[in-house]
Amino acid sequence: MTILAEPAPAKINLALHVRARRPDGYHDLETLFAFARDGDRLTAVPDAGLSLRIVGPFAAALDAGPDNLVLRAAAALRQAAGVTAGAALTLDKRLPIASGIGGGSADAAAALRLLARLWRVEADLAGIARSLGADVPACLLGRPARGTGRGDTLQPIASTLAGAPLLLVNPGIPVPTGPVFAAWDGIDRGALATGDPLQVARAARNDLEAPAIRLVPAIGALLGWLRLRPGVTLARMSGSGATCFALFADAEACAAAHRDAARDWPGAWCLETALA
Repeated sequence: MTILAEPAPAKINLALHVRARRPDGYHDLETLFAFARDGDRLTAVPDAGLSLRIVGPFAAALDAGPDNLVLRAAAALRQAAGVTAGAALTLDKRLPIASGIGGGSADAAAALRLLARLWRVEADLAGIARSLGADVPACLLGRPARGTGRGDTLQPIASTLAGAPLLLVNPGIPVPTGPVFAAWDGIDRGALATGDPLQVARAARNDLEAPAIRLVPAIGALLGWLRLRPGVTLARMSGSGATCFALFADAEACAAAHRDAARDWPGAWCLETALA
């Protein structure tokens, strides 16, 4: 039996500028996307129908029904490609839910890539991704990019950050995207610069940090803690939170921060990895 697998790596917003509210309910954004080496994992085997089984540390937090983004992506691809084939999908859910690192979007993007291979079809994957959510196109691309519009107009960028040691820490509090965007104060604080991604990111900001911290004060405490770690080159909240990240000058400093996080944030979820 053919078994195919596809990674669904964590998405990182190195910077996120919110420029304006849009009439369609979304926001005009400028962001720098990057991706971790690790995340969720999706596998598939041929089957008559479409089904999803969820395993892993965060499986209990997800419904495997038709509203799951993985099955929505699968159904959309099957319809777009005009195929009747199915698949039995298994999602190993290792990224926390509603955490600002694109878990659901990454899973949907992985489903599109995986099933296009399994079914041997060609379709407008980017168009399908755009219909599923603002972060799905970036996760489908899966490489460093500048995002504008809703974040789904993408310009791939050259990056020297591949391999940079990365620590992700989530205080264990789900933060739905909608309330954070709704709490944004509506002030346009300026455009995102261009140039070297790390330099641009360090001079930039995440405009959703302040509203997220008002909703979940632990995010502010976590950011302050990360920024004091030896060897850190950039620490920021990703997306709408609550996951925060830190980039480090070397792997030893990242490992030390990971050990410290286990001590100082015992209830937190942590992932020591690197940028892809």
